[in-house]
Amino acid sequence: MKKICIIGASGKLGRYMIGHALDRGYEVVGVCREKSVDKLDEFKDRMTIISGLSSKNVAGNREIIKKAVDGCDGVLTVLVPFGVRHFSMETARAVLECSEKDARLVFSCGWHISRDGKDVYSSKLKFQEKFFGIAKLFGIADVKDQVKACRLVFESDKRWTVVRGSDLEEGESQGLPVWSRHVGDPILASNITRRIDFALFMVAALENDDLIREAPAIVSCKAPSALEPGSKKALKK
Repeated sequence: MKKICIIGASGKLGRYMIGHALDRGYEVVGVCREKSVDKLDEFKDRMTIISGLSSKNVAGNREIIKKAVDGCDGVLTVLVPFGVRHFSMETARAVLECSEKDARLVFSCGWHISRDGKDVYSSKLKFQEKFFGIAKLFGIADVKDQVKACRLVFESDKRWTVVRGSDLEEGESQGLPVWSRHVGDPILASNITRRIDFALFMVAALENDDLIREAPAIVSCKAPSALEPGSKKALKK
């Protein structure tokens, strides 16, 4: 792994991923919106920045992504419910279709995405899904767009991983998060991860072949549920 692309580089998660990637010696290409370029000032001399992503001109994003992923060994993509114009779905489609044949593709999303229908959701997560359903009516967010994006990924024969994140908090790194294949696993009960460590998991996944075509749900390795006796036995189930 030598050269990677980060799509959604200017957000909090994206900036943490840039830091982790540079620390590992990767050549980094970051993709963001034009108005967000200044958020990457601290990295501008150490990476390539390609701007122009737009939630209002989703069709035009494909050429930007195609240019950015050219020659990249890995692509990290932040899938967000960015309005109601199929932003996440079309971003995922462009990454899948334009990336190099053997590139490692790692996508981020929320716990509400289920790959095989075996996830067990808490009342809190069900409430959040209803909230975003209301938000869609106002053009704020669309969870179903993320679901459709992940379906495209799950059906792909590329070397992908979809990292499903818990609630996030700021703070110093606590180390690489632990994971399970299914939401509802007791190890995930604490439902909290440091954002810097979510980013760490994304970057580490690039060179972890055990995660190819997996959709790990993660939680902090220091979360109470991860430290419960016997919790390690629950990993990957």
